[in-house]
Amino acid sequence: MLDKPLLPHHKLIAFGVATQLLVAVRDAGVRDAHLRDQALRAAQSACLNVAEGAARVTRADKARAFTVARGEAVEAAAAVEIAVLCGAAKQADSDRVAAIVHRLVGLLPRLIR
Repeated sequence: MLDKPLLPHHKLIAFGVATQLLVAVRDAGVRDAHLRDQALRAAQSACLNVAEGAARVTRADKARAFTVARGEAVEAAAAVEIAVLCGAAKQADSDRVAAIVHRLVGLLPRLIR
């Protein structure tokens, strides 16, 4: 059996945290369809942009992708937070998402520099 190839983003802790974010947003079960879609798209984009940044060669290209990932992660957290305010999600789910985003946002500046 062949081992799964290790791609550039698989080497980054930030990618693993971004995927945790995606799972947490999915599991939050936001009942408002629009906010759920926004949160999921933003979380997916955070994952994709971390992966893209890992694959880029120049410092500027890497920084741009990781910066976008940071913005998308915060957007995902905000969408779940807003869902709580609208009564369409649970505070515990928002807290879980926020904790993961806090960790991800803490990791990304080291990759952006």
